[in-house]
Amino acid sequence: MSNDTLQIRRIGIDTYHENVAYLNRDCAIYRAEGFQALSKIKVCANGTKLFAVLNVVDDNSIVLPGELGLSEQAFNQLNIGEGTFVTVDHAEHPESMDAVRRKINGERLDQSDFHSITRDIVETRYSKMEMAAFLVATGQNNLDRDELLYLTRAMLDSGERMNWHESLVADKHCIGGIPGNRTSMLVVPIVAAHGMLIPKTSSRAITSPAGTADTMEVLAEVNLSPERLHDIVRQERGCLAWGGTAKLAPVDDILISVERPLGIDSQGQMVASILSKKLAAGSTHLIIDIPVGPTAKVRHMRQALALRKLFEFVGDRLNIHLEVMITDGRQPIGRGIGPVLEARDIMEVLENNPNAPSDLRQKSLQLAGRIIEFDPDVRGGQGYAIARDILDSGRAIAKMNDIIQAQGAKSIDLSPGSLCQEVYAKQDGVVTHIDNFQMAKIARIAGAPLDKKAGVDLLKKLGERVQKGEPIYRIYAEFPADFKFAQKLAADNNGYMIGTEEHVLKPLVAF
Repeated sequence: MSNDTLQIRRIGIDTYHENVAYLNRDCAIYRAEGFQALSKIKVCANGTKLFAVLNVVDDNSIVLPGELGLSEQAFNQLNIGEGTFVTVDHAEHPESMDAVRRKINGERLDQSDFHSITRDIVETRYSKMEMAAFLVATGQNNLDRDELLYLTRAMLDSGERMNWHESLVADKHCIGGIPGNRTSMLVVPIVAAHGMLIPKTSSRAITSPAGTADTMEVLAEVNLSPERLHDIVRQERGCLAWGGTAKLAPVDDILISVERPLGIDSQGQMVASILSKKLAAGSTHLIIDIPVGPTAKVRHMRQALALRKLFEFVGDRLNIHLEVMITDGRQPIGRGIGPVLEARDIMEVLENNPNAPSDLRQKSLQLAGRIIEFDPDVRGGQGYAIARDILDSGRAIAKMNDIIQAQGAKSIDLSPGSLCQEVYAKQDGVVTHIDNFQMAKIARIAGAPLDKKAGVDLLKKLGERVQKGEPIYRIYAEFPADFKFAQKLAADNNGYMIGTEEHVLKPLVAF
């Protein structure tokens, strides 16, 4: 061992999309090079280099003075054996941070700026603090539509692209903000049963209690290699998978890892994230669902129309056939909020259970019908009837079961968490308002989506009559601490308003 090399040691710590390295404070290289905690270092071995954030250790049981510890993320990325000798040096500051600082100062960035930023992020040259600076600088309304196009293109170019060699590859995406609303898991089997190609790759939840990938994971494997994904889609005409393993627009997954804890979900980032992922997945035809309601992500019709124009502007220039559906976002869709509870609702609809949530069924049929009308052999207006026939006939559940088996079926247990608290109506009357944000927050505090069995099960929806003391929903959790916090949150604000029929919240537009 030479004086300027260190031996790799694997440190079993999950640092979630961030490379972290560990140096002992008594390490000769640490002292000689003047490294500081939280600075970026460059690790080189056998022609491979890795950028990592440095942590300084005072415990020899973690890392010895002659060793360099690497977190699980960093060790897997460097892809060398434990005990290999590496060199360590200061990492140069990413040049693209100059563009981020210019954006913070209000300047407009060009295509090359966004390509430089996304390239540096994918190469792990950015710390999470630097990524947070980029997200804040480009958040809210700080991107004009051309900058949004540049960002989308740069995110798309950051990874691989699938090519299905078909002229029509369908997909759908909801911008979120409505708890439940797990329509993709109904749309995919219906459209695939019709024979259209619909390879649905989804992100995990960012600020919601469950995403499509989180919910599908209750039923089947979602972490699929690109090769396996291709085989499944060729065989079944559809899939419901997590997009992260396919390296589709990977900068998006990295940025989401920062957005989630910060609770950031800006309009520009959302458009770029959705379209880059869909284009990378090979989609040619896309339905975008924008729910509108006073406690939805989009709260006003004018905001929905502006967002639709942004989607259409970027979609047109990146050659994807895109249609936007503006839907009713006044309340959660379905009854369950949280992975297991939402999976239960999905299976009830597919099995044509008479107790299945009718709003989830109807919305899914409308979306599936619009996608089916992309088929040149289907006349306009016929899509809904075709989708309904596929669902009612049992072809949809058969296709869903085929997809589950192909992806790797799990031992399905749709029972919710063992801890349960009913929340009761405080007066007689009619449910006039349900706060989407509060219901999602209660479900998240209860443990969703990481705890698959946690969440909220709605017993009453808008317009339904209740009596004082009657349960309006149930909170489920697996861990006492989460359960206690969710109970307190619901006690402070249960998210429901009860009044008279004339005060029931009306749709903001005629859907």
